[in-house]
Amino acid sequence: MPRMLRRAAVLGATAHVASNRGQARAEAAAQQQAPPAPAAAPQAAPQPAAPSSEDSYAELMRLKELLDAGVLTQAEFDAEKQKILSA
Repeated sequence: MPRMLRRAAVLGATAHVASNRGQARAEAAAQQQAPPAPAAAPQAAPQPAAPSSEDSYAELMRLKELLDAGVLTQAEFDAEKQKILSA
């Protein structure tokens, strides 16, 4: 009986991992097929005169997400990051 329980646990864990990998692959394929957003959008956002550290952090995280999604190039990300950190 314990052997059957272990086998069921292993099969369940394997199915869970396979499901997560399949979902991740589907999301990656969907992102590759999605049309790229215009790169000028991040520069068009108005910059506040004196951003707080929380605002700066949130803006950096948003830029990092855009970089990871392929919307921004590394050079664009670095330029925007310098603007935020120098303000």
